[in-house]
Amino acid sequence: MPLSLTEEISKFLSRFTVGIAGCGGLGSNCAVALARCGVGKLVIADFDIVTAQNLNRQYYFHDQIGRLKVHALRENITRINPGISVKAFDMKLCVSDVIELFAGCDIIVEAFDKAEMKQMIIETVLTQMPGKYLIAGVGMAGWGMTDIIHCRKSDRLIICGDEVSEVSDTLPVLAPRVAMVANMQANEVLEILLSGFRPDTQANVN
Repeated sequence: MPLSLTEEISKFLSRFTVGIAGCGGLGSNCAVALARCGVGKLVIADFDIVTAQNLNRQYYFHDQIGRLKVHALRENITRINPGISVKAFDMKLCVSDVIELFAGCDIIVEAFDKAEMKQMIIETVLTQMPGKYLIAGVGMAGWGMTDIIHCRKSDRLIICGDEVSEVSDTLPVLAPRVAMVANMQANEVLEILLSGFRPDTQANVN
């Protein structure tokens, strides 16, 4: 029996590896979206643990509070799609770590909280990892303002978010906008990976 288009896409994506730097609101939601689509291997890195405060926007559960995020996320992904390989690294990334851990990845997703970490990985990938795409998330605090969330592309760097909304005492990070940006990042990953996808149904027609 021929595969459905969704199954063909999943089978095609299973050959790829995506690196995700940070497993908070952006990273956990992006990883889950990619897992649901069938990306074959994820390399995730974060040094933090799950807290009760994370549950308003991150893809974790109450009984995972106190656990390392990378281990909890790997568990959740396995429950969604046990066929996906998840390499989990409990560490705070530096330049050399980024280069080493994500060298074998087809695409890298930036999902850090701090601006200096975002700058570090952008500079590292663009200057020391030729050919690698980096998909970053910038500006997702608050609520509403859906119309200003966008995607900006500059060669191998793709930025998702509104690029202006910074977290503050009056502008918290909440699930809807965080998830929108995370899923936009996942969608950009798919656009790149599926650029060479040709469904069997199309081949048969041609």
